[in-house]
Amino acid sequence: MLIINKYLTLEILKYFALILAMVIGIYVAVDFFEKIDDFMEAGLPFSKVSIFFVFKIPFIAAQITPVGILLAILVVLGLMKKNNEIIALKSSGVSTYFLLRPVLVIGLLASLALFLLSELIVPVTVSRAHTIWNREVHKEVAVSSDEKNIWIKGNRSITHIKYYHAGKQSIFGITLNVFDGDFRLARRLDAQRGIYRQGKWRLYDIMEQTLDEKDGKYRINFYRDRPEPLEFKPEDLKRVVRKSEEMGFQELWRLVKKVEGEGYDATILRVDFNAKFAFPLVCLVLSMVGVGIALRGRVKEGLPVNIALGIGIAFLYWIFYSFCVSLGYGEMLPPLVAVWAANFVFLCFGIFLLLHAD
Repeated sequence: MLIINKYLTLEILKYFALILAMVIGIYVAVDFFEKIDDFMEAGLPFSKVSIFFVFKIPFIAAQITPVGILLAILVVLGLMKKNNEIIALKSSGVSTYFLLRPVLVIGLLASLALFLLSELIVPVTVSRAHTIWNREVHKEVAVSSDEKNIWIKGNRSITHIKYYHAGKQSIFGITLNVFDGDFRLARRLDAQRGIYRQGKWRLYDIMEQTLDEKDGKYRINFYRDRPEPLEFKPEDLKRVVRKSEEMGFQELWRLVKKVEGEGYDATILRVDFNAKFAFPLVCLVLSMVGVGIALRGRVKEGLPVNIALGIGIAFLYWIFYSFCVSLGYGEMLPPLVAVWAANFVFLCFGIFLLLHAD
């Protein structure tokens, strides 16, 4: 029995490595040709370009791993079924469900490896890749952020934003400092919040201080709301604010508590925090689904049909998972339900396939 387990494990890992290498190679090649013009315009040396794509590989691997595990299981068990190896095992008194044990162990270990990869390596590499892309390629030295605090340097102006809510395209705790030619503070504007609508920022609960050139004193005015021509858009903020994949779960949890402690809405961050634990387990779920697909149906249907079905199921999982997460972002589902719903549904689907396997 141990020989069968060892054989299955080695074969699945072999095909998983081949699939992962192939998909990463294709992804990097496509991404390279899409971005090569930007790299050339920025004048980056090839060594820096290579480092950029090396930093992106862990994130790509983390996204591809669940599908790679599913396809590897389908290939190995499909070949065994085609070569009548599964029939030979049955005739020797080995239950097909015995094959489930090593596959589930592989799925569990893959989930653990995916969690560690997403926790220890991906935040560092993704952050460095974003730094190269934003600062060295797009030359966005005017914008920087540290957790939820965002500083923006414009044309004779410096803007500080305490918190940006991407889902609602809203900013909170805005301070705008405008300087004259002698770098004197000519105008300061403080607003409680701002909303981006129809291509414009509209600020609320405003206090504006303006320097009077005649006597050198500041005039203070208060406004309930008014439009303000700020030099940035939500896309600019979204690009530079640290993303959840750039943080480990402990750092993300501290940010959630910090944002909520200051009275801001942290729903998106809570969804992303729970996803740190839910998404890696998709390897285990899809492993069960893969066994169910491979062990059912007729031999003549062949390996290509099973692989196509596996790719389709992986695609449906990703669509359903993204849809539920979007509902979580929009506060239509609780964060826990939003990120675990896809795993629960496809786990039930995998159990159904196993119960009806040949």
